[in-house]
Amino acid sequence: MSPKSSPQREVFVSRGAFIFAAIGSAVGLGNIWRFPYVTYDNGGGAFIIPYLVALLTAGIPLLFFYYAMGHRSRGSAPLAYRMTHKAAEPIGWFATGVAIVIGIYYAAIIGWAGSYMFFSLKESWGDNAEEFFFSEYLKMGDPGISLDFVPAVLIPVIIVWAIVLVVLLMGVQNGIAGFSKIFIPLLIILFLALVVRSLFLPGAAEGLDALFTPDFAALADHKVWIAAYGQIFFSLSIAFGIMITYASYLKKKTNLTGAGLVVGFSNSAFEILAGIGIFAALGFMATAQGVEVADVASSGIGLAFVGFPTLISEMPGGAIFGFVFFACLVFAGLTSLISIVQVPIQALRDKFRVSNKASTAWVVGVMAVVSILLMPTVTGLYALDTMDAFANNLGIVGSAVLAIIVVAWLLRKMPVFSRHLNAVSSFKLGPIWMALISITGVVLVYMLITQIIAYATDGYEDYPPLILGVYGWGMIALLIVASIILTLVKWPKKTIDDMHEAIADSVAEDNLRNETKGV
Repeated sequence: MSPKSSPQREVFVSRGAFIFAAIGSAVGLGNIWRFPYVTYDNGGGAFIIPYLVALLTAGIPLLFFYYAMGHRSRGSAPLAYRMTHKAAEPIGWFATGVAIVIGIYYAAIIGWAGSYMFFSLKESWGDNAEEFFFSEYLKMGDPGISLDFVPAVLIPVIIVWAIVLVVLLMGVQNGIAGFSKIFIPLLIILFLALVVRSLFLPGAAEGLDALFTPDFAALADHKVWIAAYGQIFFSLSIAFGIMITYASYLKKKTNLTGAGLVVGFSNSAFEILAGIGIFAALGFMATAQGVEVADVASSGIGLAFVGFPTLISEMPGGAIFGFVFFACLVFAGLTSLISIVQVPIQALRDKFRVSNKASTAWVVGVMAVVSILLMPTVTGLYALDTMDAFANNLGIVGSAVLAIIVVAWLLRKMPVFSRHLNAVSSFKLGPIWMALISITGVVLVYMLITQIIAYATDGYEDYPPLILGVYGWGMIALLIVASIILTLVKWPKKTIDDMHEAIADSVAEDNLRNETKGV
């Protein structure tokens, strides 16, 4: 396709299609294996208070912020930032780079979950789920950099990328929206079945007591509030380009704030549902082993691939329970991964004016190759864990901090965004929304600074400097350099013209012109 030609821009045919896709992006692995433990570890039932405060003061306001950027520019993350000012474009490329990094390792976790769906049927881990996962399945070696492949992991990762490629080649409406419309309801049905089964296990009440018994004294600890903001921030898929990209596919007259409220509350409802199901199951596990819930409660990879296999071996009908649990992880992971990969796909389309299918093939191909080279190796878990920590705690938070400082504070674009959102939305925004964005910026600056200091002084998980230098600090440095280089590449005139045309054609600009004319 010649540089002057214009690849057809795709759209979601309805607001419902967008909502399903956005919920699919937001509801991911973190909802299932992170929220329950964060709640338990930060005051139990009392944590719901800072959690809801964070949702209303940071999560949903930031969703509106990124919706406005994407919908107004009708462009990818780099183009949306370029719309605010030329100097802001590197923030968009950095956010896109963070999405690429997350996608590279996220595929591996989905591959593990896919394998464990079938391991559950035969309880393949035997008597020691921990040894099976780390030694037999992952074949973990010493911390380092190795390209010794683990075939049992390699094949599932390839399958995951093949699924992602097929869905994305089908396009925004038929692929992304169609996949989400099928698998989000299926995920909810399966997870509801899992929760109901968990609630009828012996000891379920003890697990729920451990989760929801409030410790109101914890509310005096600022770290609990920071944990609440962090959970909301990470779980809503904001600050690494997804919501900008998805909003750019919406039609001119779309109720943006109404959609944001649905997505935000749906995501939180699923998290609370996950907490009930997970801790009811952990209560049974603690009862079966004759220990306290605290002794079996964990989060992340340890919960999913060590704790739950142990639980499956101890409970009646555990094989089916396990199959459903890991199927939920697969479906939640795939809907999120598809949205993650769409971020660089759209950025490549806009910057280099390539076709939809060519951009998809290039992005998925390159990400799949890197993922396959790094993740299914004997040191893959070290790379994955380090990339995850740095991408989330420095990359995503750093992207949001830069967005608020540059776009909201320095460029003062909030009134423009407010006017755009109010022109098409039912829930109107004004000074309170702008103030909440600024308060969120202060919280995120604190989170970013404290995390940088912690990693710089204490390292991460006692990993050797080589691991942290390559997959942590080196990865962040690479994203910064790549962001600057890509910014220096000149935009095609047609892309910039299309952006200005989209802005001029927006409902907000129409209203402003009519007001100016006295209509």
